[in-house]
Amino acid sequence: MPSTQFREQIAELSAQLAGRSLDASLDAWLNAEHGATSTTYAALKQSCETGVSEGWLCDREGGGIRYGRIFKPAPDLQGFSVDVVDMKDIAGPHHAHPNGEIDLIMPLDDGARFDGRPAGWLVCPPGSAHRPTVTGGRALVLYLLPEGSITFTR
Repeated sequence: MPSTQFREQIAELSAQLAGRSLDASLDAWLNAEHGATSTTYAALKQSCETGVSEGWLCDREGGGIRYGRIFKPAPDLQGFSVDVVDMKDIAGPHHAHPNGEIDLIMPLDDGARFDGRPAGWLVCPPGSAHRPTVTGGRALVLYLLPEGSITFTR
């Protein structure tokens, strides 16, 4: 699958996110409408797995984490950037989300969790911070960052 088809999938989803606050209600809505048993989730997970296997996703590695920004913020993506990471039983670098962050958690191993959450969505509100952690195996995590804004802590 070329990255152009993946971009179209993200654009279709992000159109539904336009103007919404990154908060607990968006977290609940995403999990209800596009959660782990939905066709949206299945299609995005398949695209991410394909992208990793073909080498156009997670094409960099550092500190035991494979990662990569596949799309910079753009109007067709409602101003979101798109990153995907491939993590296995590891904590990533601490960072803050000035404008919030939307994560799609896609376990590749049964029982893998991201920040304690199973397959599905996690919405981090503006000003939040964390050390992203995958436990219980391997998972892919797709990040949507408003305006691509992220601040790594030293």
